Amino acid sequence: MLFFRGLKPVVCWMFLLSAIGVAHWVMATHLATPDPKGAGAGLTIGLNAQERQWVAEHPRVIVASKHFPLFLFKDEYGQWSGLYNDVLNRISAMTGLQFVYAETFSTEQMLEHLESGAANMSTTLAMNDERKAFLDFSHAFGGAGWVLVGRAGEPPVQSLQQLSQQVLVLPARHALESMIRRDYPAIELRSVKTYAEARALVVSGEAHATIENEIAAQFYPSGQLEVGQVLEGHWTADYLSVGKGQPQLLSILNKALAAFAPAELRAIRLKWSSGNAPVQAPASKQWLTTWGWWGVLAVCVFALSILLHRRCRTLIQLRLEAETDLRDQLAFQHALMDAMPDPMFVRDLEGRLVMCNKSYEESLSIRFDQVKGRQLIELDTLPRETAERLHVELMAQLETRKTSFSLCQLLFKSGPRDIYQWTVPFYGADGKLRGLLGGWSDIGKCKKQT
Repeated sequence: MLFFRGLKPVVCWMFLLSAIGVAHWVMATHLATPDPKGAGAGLTIGLNAQERQWVAEHPRVIVASKHFPLFLFKDEYGQWSGLYNDVLNRISAMTGLQFVYAETFSTEQMLEHLESGAANMSTTLAMNDERKAFLDFSHAFGGAGWVLVGRAGEPPVQSLQQLSQQVLVLPARHALESMIRRDYPAIELRSVKTYAEARALVVSGEAHATIENEIAAQFYPSGQLEVGQVLEGHWTADYLSVGKGQPQLLSILNKALAAFAPAELRAIRLKWSSGNAPVQAPASKQWLTTWGWWGVLAVCVFALSILLHRRCRTLIQLRLEAETDLRDQLAFQHALMDAMPDPMFVRDLEGRLVMCNKSYEESLSIRFDQVKGRQLIELDTLPRETAERLHVELMAQLETRKTSFSLCQLLFKSGPRDIYQWTVPFYGADGKLRGLLGGWSDIGKCKKQT
């Protein structure tokens, strides 16, 4: 009887925790689910016979995509998210089309995918004369201005006229590139691969300014870049761009956009422009983070209330300390590699990238999360012959297990470079070979600096 009497408080706590868990799940579901009134309006649209046949023959639409903060990006679970993703999900519900993302790493690469037919459409391209030659554009469904972005601590850039005899850096095939070359020939225009590389050149002082979407520009880290004036007369509308020769797809997209309730489209845009959009886990993880975690917590409270033991607490404490030490070691390793001025990388026994530092990312204009676990020959970061040569050398070195230090000339995307390259095998605690640690120094760059 005393045992069951002591059990009553535990049962009460379990009931309370379960109730809190259910309430949390209901609130999360309510926040993550669109308004039923908005979702019900125009759930399906009327397609003609040709359009229905096209959907039946092309149920999967390939969308060329690249990281564009707030508008289209991968969340912490590796799922595509953002304003344009919400719009496509809504169109998918209306039409039955399935949108499949094909990731690209630059505007130029995205345009190449669309020109070659490797992708059907894109969501992040602005309209200009060059692009209209091989793309059709849907009805506009919003937009924003272009802003001039300069270096922090310097006077804000007010206009393109102010950039006369200055370096303006833009990603290759930028929507405004042809207009600037035609109307502002005094501007020294420099093309790079990505927006990230353009911003880096502005921060370093090698370029005076760049141009970006005014909404995305508001989310730069403070203290590095200064957002200047909006370019007068230049508005970047939101379009869905479709490769030429797909009139049925364009018609379907236009019908879906026309069926959007204005209040619903405004709510989607406000959701992302306010910066308060919830990050949603996949369905399995949502279940785990609601019912699963609250259930585990309740069981733990129940078990600890009855079978609390000193040894259990000691083991838990030791495990937490070990995990903390491991996290500290990993954080130190990452900080140490990122502090190195020269590019460094770690590859496994198959030549797949395991780790790299910031200098490696900047040298090849990539992000680690985009190339993690991939071989050089699987990427477009280096010329094909350079990637194949380096991959063969790495695999041969894994066979011989010898260190390598060499002076050589390699062809990069930006041209040939004289480098001092080094690679060394590394082993695990069990003495087995785990991969290669390597890097290089740009000798030509060092000579210029001296």
